Amino acid sequence: LRSYLRDESSRLRRLRRFYEKVQALHQDPKASVDNPLLAFGLIKRLHSDWPNVIYSDEATRNTQALHAGLGEVEQELPGTEDLDGAARALMRLQDVYALSVKGLASGLFQRAGHPPLYSPGRRVSLSADDCFHVGKVAYDTGDYYHSIAWLEEAVSLFRLSYGSWNLEDRSSLEDALDHLAFSYFMAGNISLALSLSREFLHYDPSNRRVLRNVAKYEKLLERGTGARVPWSPPPLSPPHALCGPLSPQPAPERLLHLGCSYETNSSPYLLLQPAKKEMVWMQPYVALYHDFITDAEAETIKGLAGPWLQRSVVASGEKQQKAEYRISKSAWLKDTADPVVRALDQRIAAVTGLDLRPPYAEYLQVVNYGLGGHYEPHFDHATSMKSPLYRMKSGNRIATIMIYLSSVEAGGSTAFIYANFSVPVVKNAALFWWNLRRNGNGDGDTLHAGCPVLAGDKWVANKWIHEHGQEFRRPCSADPQD
Repeated sequence: LRSYLRDESSRLRRLRRFYEKVQALHQDPKASVDNPLLAFGLIKRLHSDWPNVIYSDEATRNTQALHAGLGEVEQELPGTEDLDGAARALMRLQDVYALSVKGLASGLFQRAGHPPLYSPGRRVSLSADDCFHVGKVAYDTGDYYHSIAWLEEAVSLFRLSYGSWNLEDRSSLEDALDHLAFSYFMAGNISLALSLSREFLHYDPSNRRVLRNVAKYEKLLERGTGARVPWSPPPLSPPHALCGPLSPQPAPERLLHLGCSYETNSSPYLLLQPAKKEMVWMQPYVALYHDFITDAEAETIKGLAGPWLQRSVVASGEKQQKAEYRISKSAWLKDTADPVVRALDQRIAAVTGLDLRPPYAEYLQVVNYGLGGHYEPHFDHATSMKSPLYRMKSGNRIATIMIYLSSVEAGGSTAFIYANFSVPVVKNAALFWWNLRRNGNGDGDTLHAGCPVLAGDKWVANKWIHEHGQEFRRPCSADPQD
């Protein structure tokens, strides 16, 4: 596009120079006739130069070059799935962090009456057409709660700019009014649906479909069935409440058992540089190890995983498939991929005291959560014997260690649902928890979720350790219930 603009600008400059020459010769028609030199110059410009300008194929060549350049990168450009996914991500952020649509459209990330959750260095606003597309994605799936909020904003912005044509716009005020009217009708607000349909007819009085809708709405109101039906936003599920800015704080009595310490875990590996352990929660047991990796190691792991990233899948019965409740991209790294990965495995083994030799642990999974990336509540351990996890023939996942490879500006916390607490992203730290109790049963308190990333680029590396090989490292308890 930059090349096309440069070439077209150059062509238009030459065209302007030609225009200015002819205009200069035409300034005094009588002098042009009287002066043979002026007359000759004018005749030549109009006879020889003018057709060269008009019939020049330079504009066509520039356009062809633009199309050829687009063809080279077209496969890498976002598709419909990416665009609609980005729209759904905005709606997810709107819900989880209780953000105002009007605020989002103007570049603000805040709840009404609260300070901003995130203040970008450069404030970017959404256009009317942008808001229309988000509303249309909700509308197409019958989600009228979201479609109303976004289409209302689209209508407001289209009204402000009505009559001015924008090359980027694929929709119009009429489109937004039409979709918003039907959304209100489906939400039970007939009077507003009628009002918006009448406004539509002001711009397109001969639209038969909207004329029929107006007649239908008027009849419904006459029968008394057009009173507003109360409706409210869908209630937030527990993980959403934990992800928000007002997530619950631990009770004072719980704080007595929490603290920070330097840990060697009886490992020679940690004698000279003990692990910086923060005890986050007791039940379930969750610990955060600060400065677990260096910036250089984090960048190496991200670089190794980058070329292999693919849309993350989840276990579904005996198969694995993509799912809307997990939006991320992931890749797997063997310990032979790089000395950094091998050193990380050794460090995890030292800190946890567990055996990571194959097949007792899975490869390192590197995950990237982009725009609105999240993971709905789930267990890391298998809850069914048919799970693909058992194909390793090394038992269930006894423990998880999740390493934060990047920081995020807002959002992205790990929320433990039943335990009712969340852990924010701490760059270069590692979060550790036990998935299984000592008796081998799954710990229901480890149900957790990855909160949507509000701003930033969240990278994590997961290491899942299995129960086989850990029999003497984490032995059973004398209490069968433990």
